Amino acid sequence: MEKSNKQRLSSGCFLFLLIGLIVLIALGWFLVQIPSLAEVQFGYASSRLDLLDRYWYSIRLILNHDKLTTPLDAQGSPRLFIIQSGETAEQVAVRLQREGLIRDSESFRDYMVYSGLDTAIQAGEYEISPAWNAIEIGHHLLDATPDQITFVILAGWRVEEIAASLPTSGLQITPDEFLQFVRNPPAEWHPAGRTSAGFSLEGYLFPGEYRFRRDASVREVVAAFLERFNQQVDSNLREAFSRQGLTLHEAVTLASIVHREGIVEEERPMIASVFYNRLRAGMKLDADPTVQYALGYNSLQQTWWTNPLSHNDLMINSPYNTYQNTGLPPTPICNPSLSALQAVAYPADSPYFYFRARCDGSGRHSFAKTFEEHLQNACP
Repeated sequence: MEKSNKQRLSSGCFLFLLIGLIVLIALGWFLVQIPSLAEVQFGYASSRLDLLDRYWYSIRLILNHDKLTTPLDAQGSPRLFIIQSGETAEQVAVRLQREGLIRDSESFRDYMVYSGLDTAIQAGEYEISPAWNAIEIGHHLLDATPDQITFVILAGWRVEEIAASLPTSGLQITPDEFLQFVRNPPAEWHPAGRTSAGFSLEGYLFPGEYRFRRDASVREVVAAFLERFNQQVDSNLREAFSRQGLTLHEAVTLASIVHREGIVEEERPMIASVFYNRLRAGMKLDADPTVQYALGYNSLQQTWWTNPLSHNDLMINSPYNTYQNTGLPPTPICNPSLSALQAVAYPADSPYFYFRARCDGSGRHSFAKTFEEHLQNACP
């Protein structure tokens, strides 16, 4: 009897161990198959994921399968959804859920990271329907041809820098096409009319953020820049230029220099006052940015604004070199900010004729009445 009980106990233990082994094998097989199961349901994982991350996101996707594959509203209609430049996948996911387009923001973000689509979301305007599932919406946000794109002109850019940003902007305008147009626009387009240097629109392409159709023509794009200029540089500002004894073209030209010289915005009225004092005294402006403009592109530094300038640079023979020529250069040297234009319209009242960058790296300047004081402000 005792022997029989021992045999049954032994058989029971064996059966338990066998079942445990089978469970472990099945569990091991399942764990091994998790990435493959995720691939079948959600496609290939991003090559950016390491093995641990691949397992982690595969498990999360499998557990949230229904949230990703079931539309929020099968009868829903498409609606406008705008992705701003610089928004992350997580921010987009949160807004999609908040605006009633997906079921769950976390599972959507997990899918975008798993698939590698989180780094490929494009800014733009989209028509998105809650009748689509989250996976369909995720791929829709990668459409390389949304109806509209955002184009940005940074304050202080010259026209060549604007042109250089076109190939990656989404617009179908080539840099050469753009430069040819802004250097030779229709005569009636120029806010200041013909100048001694012709009709170049350098200085009048107002900085800021613009929205364009992807197929917008060069004429439409430039017209928007000029319209913004005319809106911002209103009659009050133009009257203020006139009170300073400047034409619109002269004011924009001086503002372009003030902008490039004044990194710190609140210093710009003081910098403008220095240039006004020098102009009224018949002194040369001695402005480094005008020399940088004359030098053009520096292939070694890969910039249009050579820094530092050498003694030989200051000797360049150009009407833009204000170390060699009195008065203003023929045209603006960049497209200045509104604050620089306002500084020229409403300059500070100062006795200063000189300024130089401080030695603390702050971008601020030390101002001086005399050349001797100016020399004393030099860095040790």
